[in-house]
Formats: sequence, C-alpha cells, structure tokens
Amino acid sequence: MNTFQSFFLFCSGVNTDMLKRTPSDVGKYAGIGATILFTGLFAAVAGGFAIYTVFGSYVAAVLFGLLWGVMIFNLDRYIVMSMKKKGSFLGDWARATPRLVLAILIAFVIAKPLELKLFASEIEGELMTMEQELYKTQDNTLRDRYLGRIDSVKNDIAALDMQIKDKEAARNELNLIAIQEADGTGGSQKRNMGPIYKAKKQDADLAQQELDRTIADVAPLIASKRSAQAALEATMDQDLTIMKRTKLNGFAAQLDALGRLGARSSTIWWASLFITLLFIAIETAPIFTKLISTRSPYDFALDKHERLFENSHASLSSKLSLALKREVEYDKVVGDYELTQTTAAEKELIKTMIQSELQEIKKEPVYWAEYLKLKRRFNIS
Repeated sequence: MNTFQSFFLFCSGVNTDMLKRTPSDVGKYAGIGATILFTGLFAAVAGGFAIYTVFGSYVAAVLFGLLWGVMIFNLDRYIVMSMKKKGSFLGDWARATPRLVLAILIAFVIAKPLELKLFASEIEGELMTMEQELYKTQDNTLRDRYLGRIDSVKNDIAALDMQIKDKEAARNELNLIAIQEADGTGGSQKRNMGPIYKAKKQDADLAQQELDRTIADVAPLIASKRSAQAALEATMDQDLTIMKRTKLNGFAAQLDALGRLGARSSTIWWASLFITLLFIAIETAPIFTKLISTRSPYDFALDKHERLFENSHASLSSKLSLALKREVEYDKVVGDYELTQTTAAEKELIKTMIQSELQEIKKEPVYWAEYLKLKRRFNIS
C-alpha cells in the first residue's frame, strides 16, 4: 500500500492489520476514507467562512475552520468505523438510522455557509434592499413618534384660528349689513344714515371689539403653539439626521437574505436545494456504501475476531465467577468450622472456670438452701 492509500485507510477507521488478510477490500475502504477526508475539508471551509462572516477576522476563521473540520472528520470517521455489517438487512438499517440522521444534520450545517458563499453577489444586493426597508421602517417609526404630537399642536392652532375667523366673519357680516343700510341696497331699502343704520353700525362696532378681544386672547396662544410645533419639527429633523443606517452583513442576515431570494426566485431555491442534497449525499455516502454493499471478507474477519474476543471474554468471566463462588464457599466452610471450634473451646473454658469456682465455694461453710441454689445454678447432680 502506498502512502496516500494508507492515509485514506486511516481516515476510514479500518483495522489495517486485519485488512491485510483481506486485500480485496482495500480499495473499498480507501474510497470511504477519501470521502470522509473531503467531508472534513468542506466542513473546515464552511466553518471558517461562517466565523469570518461574524467576526471579520482571518485568524479566527482559520483557527475555527481547522477545529471544526477536524471535529467533523473525527465524527464521520467514528460513525463509519462503528458500523458493522451483521448480515441482517433490517438490523443493519436499524443500527444505521441514528448515524444517518446525524450525518444529515452535519450536511445541513456544512452546506449553508457554502451556499452563502456561492450566492454572495445575489445576497449582497438583497442585503441592500433589506437595509433600505429597515431604514424606512425606522424612519417611519421615528416620524410617527413626533407627527402625532405635531398634528395635535396643528389642530390646536387651527381651532384658535377658527375662533378668530368666526369673529371676523360675524364682524364682516354686520359691517356689510350696516353699509347696505346706508346706501339703500339692503335693510329698509332707503339711502340714509338714520337710526337704523346707527343701530346696525353699533352692532358692527361691537363685533369688531369682540374680534379685537379674541385676537388679544388667542394670538399669544397661537404664537406659543407655533413655537412648540417648530421645536418638535426641529427635534424630529435632528433625530432623523443623526439616525444611522443599520449595516446588515451578519450570518443570520445573510441566511435571511438567502431565504428571501429563494422565496422569490425558483432558480435560486432549486440551486440551494441541490447544493444541500449534494452535501447530504457526500456526508451519507460512506454509510450508504457500507449499507448497500454485501458482507465482504473484511466484515467476516472482523466479525470472527469480535466473536472470538466475545467468547474468550465470556469464558474468562465464567471462570472468574466460578473461582469467586468457590472462594466464597471455602471461606464460608472455614468460617463455620472456626466458629464451631471457637465455640467449643469457649464452652470448655467456661466449664473449667465454673468447676474451679465450685471448689472454692465448697471450702466455705454455707447453708443447705444456698447450696441447693448453687447446684441448680450450675446444674450439678
């Protein structure tokens, strides 16, 4: 085996010592290892681009890309290495299902950053549109905050102006009536400056006085309201001037832009889908290769090795269990014998001590009743 082939076999996680006994499987596992290696490389590129999009740092992108690629490579290697053909179709698929789900999730994680890179120009244009929409929303929100108050002030000014206009209209109407009475075009239809004219002229003068009072009362309020309106408009214009456009260039914003592009353009949607499916196919290829292939000599050799180890382990465990059981039984018998002998020795010692105590008691004078009690106590015949 050459260097590249040995490296690809290492990537596949195969047992090279056992594979030497089945040389017909070398090409198969070298291909699986190459697929796992390129999946790790794609993951490194995708992870590095994602980090560069977020932080804008080449150093962070390279370091994280390498870390992410190695992690995905090791995970894929473990997934493929842990799969073993047992000869049962349903059993093999059942054992492979969790690994397939994990591989599909990894494929999605790898594919999205690369999709963002492939559609970078289209996404950039969409991001500009999103920035404009966001700026317009912010502009409308800011204007709505002030326009309601400005409209309220304008309505107050209009109401005050209406009071003056109503008074002016009443005065003008009374002046017109007085003039028409004076020139004979209205009222009594007689041209003179008689008492009727004077009465109407007096009404017009009163209306003028009321207008003057209204103007004197309302004019300061109108001036104050206009000043408040000008201040609100100036503040609004100042806030609009200093309001900054939000720059959308983050990872989430690019994903959002790609989603919007896909919703509007069927071409981009299908292209994005096929890219994702491509990475799913790449990520799951080693697993499907092992699933759809028949049991090869390597699988039989590996299964034989594992069964021999399993049987050897079971035999050793059984022997250890039996030895432990015998040791426990031996300890129990020895313990019982020691307990019996110890008990007998203790009984003999107690009996000797009692006999000695009785001899001492017999040497002393005692009453007959007490002697009987002692006989019963020590069970003496």
